[in-house]
Amino acid sequence: MSGIVLSASVRQNLLSLQSTADLLSTTQNRLATGKKVNTALDNPTNFFTAAGLDSRAGDINNLLDGIGNGVQVLQAANTGITSLQKLVDTAKSIANQALQIPVGYDSKSTITTPINPGATADNLLGTPDPANATFLGTPANSKLTVATPITGATILSGGANTDSIGTSFAVNDTITVNGKSLTFRASGAAGPNEINITDDVSTLLAKIDALSGGTPASSIGATGAITLNTGVTEDLDIQSSNTSALASLGLGTSVKQKRAEGPTALGGPPSLTLTIAATNSSSIPTNITFGKAAGQVSTLAQLNAALAPNNLQAVIDPKGFITITTSNDAASSKIGAIGGTAAAPGELFSGLTATDPVQNFASQTSRANLIAQYNNIIDQITTTSQDASFNGINLLGGDQLKLVFNETGKSTLNIQGTTLTPAGLGLGKLSSGSDFLDNTSANTTLSSLNVASSILRSQASALGSNLSIVQIRQEFAKNLINVLQTGSSNLTLADTNEEAANSQALSTRQSIAVSALALANQSQQSVLKLLQ
Repeated sequence: MSGIVLSASVRQNLLSLQSTADLLSTTQNRLATGKKVNTALDNPTNFFTAAGLDSRAGDINNLLDGIGNGVQVLQAANTGITSLQKLVDTAKSIANQALQIPVGYDSKSTITTPINPGATADNLLGTPDPANATFLGTPANSKLTVATPITGATILSGGANTDSIGTSFAVNDTITVNGKSLTFRASGAAGPNEINITDDVSTLLAKIDALSGGTPASSIGATGAITLNTGVTEDLDIQSSNTSALASLGLGTSVKQKRAEGPTALGGPPSLTLTIAATNSSSIPTNITFGKAAGQVSTLAQLNAALAPNNLQAVIDPKGFITITTSNDAASSKIGAIGGTAAAPGELFSGLTATDPVQNFASQTSRANLIAQYNNIIDQITTTSQDASFNGINLLGGDQLKLVFNETGKSTLNIQGTTLTPAGLGLGKLSSGSDFLDNTSANTTLSSLNVASSILRSQASALGSNLSIVQIRQEFAKNLINVLQTGSSNLTLADTNEEAANSQALSTRQSIAVSALALANQSQQSVLKLLQ
């Protein structure tokens, strides 16, 4: 074959045909693969740049599964919070039922005391009430030779060495008691204004009490000292025509004893104060000053306004008694300790002890049933919180979710869960006999449930914010993958329209080259024919 010599025209046509074949092969390869850069030999820069873009796109695509799982974890937590909120709302309805059923007590804690004379709902202050005052005589002895203290049996008139008073009363002697005369007779005394000289001391004291209205009854002590009482209707004034005989009773030449003042008027002077310790944990202690000055209490309405923060209320009945009792909010509680100057000895509120509340069995049974329902809700909150997991991660159980958003691991999001068990929400089971007893205990439970709702809303907001972030990053990752893959394609993909046109052109060129080669061969054959 080395001896074969091709003409220059044939060789030129062969080279042209080979070049066309190479170009056609390249075009057909591009059309078959869709790429204009298939190997590093085609375009090293574009090939390795595209490879890097494709590698990064692949790495980010691998992260999409983790991001998708993260979205589902957040969705599971959000579903759990929605269910927990519904359970809390159900618990609120149970607590509200406790507020709507009748109060669980037949009678509530109460204190009652009479008010000052003249006091009304519009004027509680009243006036001082007179009280009994006591007059105590001096010890006195009888006429017995061996002196002994006089007694109730001692005679009012008698001789020496007799159990009679030291100086005898005589017939027609008088004793004037509060302006009413008591006359001594020899015998046959009749009515309240006469007495026999032979009567004893106890008879005389009874006559004096009858004329004076003294209460309690007069008495005589072991030393012979007589005690007289004024009562509350008038002062005690005793005079006698026989001052010596009166003195021998240990009463001096006369008796003048004013009545004592009873409880001080609430408005004073000085103005009295009343304190009542807190009725229960939600109450505010009462501190009242009676009077008509600014900030003081003088009417029933003002008194009730002052008592309300302590869950107390007051009424005045037609008999003149004021009664303070607990409100429905504190029906299970006992009124706190009474103090202040209005509770000092001898005053209106002195020595008062509040009664204990008396439970109503039917109402308390209903409340116990509500407690059982409430506790069942608490159990469901526990199990719902435990079940709100996805792929082993429970954000409502305090787990942490970590998401990676880029191939280097530097773009991350850590989502810390919260323990939303009943304890985490500040809730607990109720106990029959100590909870839902009255409105205050029901309102206390409602307050705890409102706090739990706030916690759930806060966590739902946080989860919603994190879910939005994750979904945005998920969408961003998908779009970034598309950008990277598009960039890679722009560097390596062939233009099929261009390559198809090139293929047609090269096919035509190949056909022409073949024809040209045939023509060149024919010229050589013509030379051979001349040699023949």
